[in-house]
Amino acid sequence: MKLFESPKGQPDKAARPLADRMRPETLDDYVGQSDILAPEGLLRKAVRENRLFSMILWGPPGSGKTTLARIIASEADACFETFSAVLSGVKEIRTVIEEARGNLRRENKKTILFVDEIHRFNKAQQDAFLPHVESGLITLIGATTENPSFEVISPLLSRARVIVLKPFSDDELILILKRALADQERGLGRLGLTAAPEALEFMAWAADGDARTALNNLEASSILVMKEQEKIVTREIVEKAIQRKPLQYDKTGEEHYNLISAFHKSLRGSDPDAALYWLARMLEAGEDPLYIARRMIRFASEDSGIADPNALLIAVSAMQAFHFVGSPEGELALAEAAVYLAVAPKSNSLYAGFGKVRREISDTGTLPVPLHIRNAPTRLMKDLGYGRDYKYAHDFNDAFAPEQEYLPDELRGRTYYRPTDRGYEKIVGERLEKWKRFRAKSRSGKTDK
Repeated sequence: MKLFESPKGQPDKAARPLADRMRPETLDDYVGQSDILAPEGLLRKAVRENRLFSMILWGPPGSGKTTLARIIASEADACFETFSAVLSGVKEIRTVIEEARGNLRRENKKTILFVDEIHRFNKAQQDAFLPHVESGLITLIGATTENPSFEVISPLLSRARVIVLKPFSDDELILILKRALADQERGLGRLGLTAAPEALEFMAWAADGDARTALNNLEASSILVMKEQEKIVTREIVEKAIQRKPLQYDKTGEEHYNLISAFHKSLRGSDPDAALYWLARMLEAGEDPLYIARRMIRFASEDSGIADPNALLIAVSAMQAFHFVGSPEGELALAEAAVYLAVAPKSNSLYAGFGKVRREISDTGTLPVPLHIRNAPTRLMKDLGYGRDYKYAHDFNDAFAPEQEYLPDELRGRTYYRPTDRGYEKIVGERLEKWKRFRAKSRSGKTDK
């Protein structure tokens, strides 16, 4: 007897991939995203009160964007249309709009238009959708893995709410895997399989927040386990199924985090010998070298910053060198970067200053750009005062206009970046002090007049 064969001998829906079969069909069945799907969460409330709005679901692969869009359409009793940003153009948009009008006229139903990979939309496509989103004829749900603020035109972005979806946690992925193992109708329940806890943990870790990958790994493991005498999915079977050797330390234990922490703190503590030791320990354990390179790039900005601007260049170059040469030769480039970062001057002023700015923005919102530093490419903008009284820095001594202000009026005088006297930051600090004196002298002279 073939697995998952329908009574008539034709493959039924169980022949589809497990990840597709196990898509939740209601918000109650949906795992994760508790911030927006809690009883009083934004999306749950909007669906319950039939007050849907256009939205862009922004999240990593496998975070449930498509599934969530389908559930929203189903629970809102709306027509669901899909649109390919890659394969379709303005002509297809017109067809979708006509269908939406027909749905409203014939069935008095709203249309939810789901656009996967909305970041691939060109400006003409986005402009064509805009009036129909604004009129409410269609409710747009876009899905993207890219930052929509860079890829979606401002008018469309202002008419849609960006909903950020998080990767699934390991606990959430384990729950999804357990459901798939137990489900008799859509999952693997009728196979009578069980899974060892360490096997579930390893599948969740290997999926790295991606539910689709986790379920694909389970399905691949189930094919192998059916050949075994005991129908138990073990960690060894999972490793064989996904053809991935585990690291000697991973997310099922502390060692992964302990080693990268020891490496980072050795760099910060200016100990090149310890940095080389922990780097080698991670590489020998099988850690992804590019993961280490990414951590060094972060370190260069966070712990050296402007004290040694070359630190970031060295870290990025090491990553590029490893990309180009590969292992094991490229590992020497990582070692060179590690030693350079360890002996470089240290400062977290950039990191601290940027943190202050983020908190300021959170507190004050989107303050308007002062008129005098706005761009004025058209006559209308010039007439409205855009760019008026702007002082061109190169017209002044030292290319510094002492009376010019650049922050919003509400934040005038704020200081976020405070350089140390270490490394290149000492020069930067002296320069800032000189400009501060120029500014004070200019204001004093202005007052005397």
